[in-house]
Amino acid sequence: MNQFAQLNTQEQAYRQSIGEDGAPIPVATEEPTPLIHETGVGDPFPVDALGPLRDAAIAIQDKTQAPVAIGAQSLLAASSLAAQAISDVQTLGGVRPLSLFALTIAKSGERKSSCDTLAMKPVREFERELHEASKDLALSVTTSAEIWETTRSKLIREAAGTNKAKSQEARADLKDLGSEPEAPLLPYLTATDPTFEGLTKNLDMSRPALGIFSDEAGQFLGGHAMNSENRMKTVSGLSKFWDGDPINRARAGDGVKTYYGRRLCAHLMVQPVIADTLLSDPTARDQGFLARFLLCHPASTIGTRLRGTYAPTSDAALDAYSNRLGKLLRRELSLTEGTRNELELPVLQLSVYAEKLLREFANALERKQAPGEELSDCTAYASKAAEQAARIAGVLAVYADETVITAERISNGIALADWYLAEAVRLKDGAIVSADVRKAEKLRVWLMERWPEDFISASIIVHAGAANIRTAKEARALIPHLTSNGWLFPEAEGAVVKGKHRKEAWRIVRGGI
Repeated sequence: MNQFAQLNTQEQAYRQSIGEDGAPIPVATEEPTPLIHETGVGDPFPVDALGPLRDAAIAIQDKTQAPVAIGAQSLLAASSLAAQAISDVQTLGGVRPLSLFALTIAKSGERKSSCDTLAMKPVREFERELHEASKDLALSVTTSAEIWETTRSKLIREAAGTNKAKSQEARADLKDLGSEPEAPLLPYLTATDPTFEGLTKNLDMSRPALGIFSDEAGQFLGGHAMNSENRMKTVSGLSKFWDGDPINRARAGDGVKTYYGRRLCAHLMVQPVIADTLLSDPTARDQGFLARFLLCHPASTIGTRLRGTYAPTSDAALDAYSNRLGKLLRRELSLTEGTRNELELPVLQLSVYAEKLLREFANALERKQAPGEELSDCTAYASKAAEQAARIAGVLAVYADETVITAERISNGIALADWYLAEAVRLKDGAIVSADVRKAEKLRVWLMERWPEDFISASIIVHAGAANIRTAKEARALIPHLTSNGWLFPEAEGAVVKGKHRKEAWRIVRGGI
């Protein structure tokens, strides 16, 4: 019989304590149970489903010894950055962008940055080229603008003159002069910590296909863009980018302007504590923002990465990847006539058999979302999985220079989308935990590991600095979580804690998990 079952009759009879509001606080009558359920370890990443990106993913894993899923996320996101500017994709719900949103969860030391550096190498090289070219172009445009302004001023004076013939000639020349030379487009493809206003502010001047890439995205998720005032605007705005919808921007004195043909992908790498905050955020969850992400939290490899030499083929695989992605990034953009940064893209079509496979996958997921079925409480992610499969397949097809999505490619997309859906299901339940429960769990751990006595009081919790709890009121608000799960048991007559009798005290139950 465990310690909890051996409580005396008086303790067993006293099954409730009274909270500050006078309401009973339930006390568990069974063995202690977890406050936060562990998400467990996910299935192995289906690296073969990466198709043309498989060798590069294995090479990144070989060189960094990080979980292969982290390198795979980086490769898919970088490839999406290039592919979204080249084509859209046919899905069961219509034409959609090839933009992928990826969220990689891994603690510090998991070599997230190393993976991302290797995958983003061709992107950084192209951005460097754009930057160098823009400096020369900017100088040329500045000179042309000065000449244009001087010419325009001269023609305006002549057009306003008294010489009728010369005035008419000047007016014609003004018409032929055209608009002032435009400054070059901004020489970047990625941003690490943008606000939604920052993204939309520069839509006139930026390239039409951009990405948010951060190997430490806590700065973005905890910054101005996602604070309480801006979170809804950022979430809804980024969701519109993912959907491929026109982007509206209201500007003081300039009204509302609508931007078409813009694309945005994202790869956010975060530590678990930041990810938990995002995954449990009702705004991000209820607006369907999180369901647009490919979620990934692989098992850690820390402690097993005994350094040796990596395979010579890894460098060759990454060189081949860099060369291929570099060519895609430098491909001439397909633009709407008369614009310089509005995409008008061809559509990657599904082959007949590929569409059949995708429809079977979508129908199977739909049945699993019925009430009582395994995905009934994860419909936001499940309902987007078929579209994610088409998007992933499209990215792989563009990378492989394929003109149609074949059965093989959609099978790749389905395998990867199915894995990401399983990750979302696994992570979802563990993340939907209130801040109080998380703090109560910290208190539980402190009691189990740091507090030597059998009893505790609210005042002692505060004095001992447990879980950074600063007031007795805060401690009393957390204690019900521990009593209802069987970790604390209220002592009706009080108890001696730290050498002094306390009228308000709880017995610590150290059995259970």
